[in-house]
Amino acid sequence: QVQLVESGGGLVQSGGSLRLSCGASGSAFRPNVMGWYRQAPGKQRELVAVISSAGTTNYADPVKGRFTISRDNAKDTVFLEMNSLKPEDTAVYYCNFKAIAGEYWGQGTQVTVSS
Repeated sequence: QVQLVESGGGLVQSGGSLRLSCGASGSAFRPNVMGWYRQAPGKQRELVAVISSAGTTNYADPVKGRFTISRDNAKDTVFLEMNSLKPEDTAVYYCNFKAIAGEYWGQGTQVTVSS
């Protein structure tokens, strides 16, 4: 049973920074793609950033230049460094792993940016 455990969310002022982490517990596996999604109140879940096993990254336009996704393949862990945070970044952030065995989601971590 694979579980994704997220950490690093919280409350920060506009312009501040946060670093999210997400690791897999349970069976060892090698996700092909790791990513972060977010869902704000009343809105649909949206992609924030993804990173392939080769290190290729892709970012949503609103976060380009401010967020950086990275991964530690040895530990099946993905990170999201968030800088210059804005109130519109407020959302629940979910990590997502895609592997041959299936697709997995974290439980979500709240990020709140105050103006």
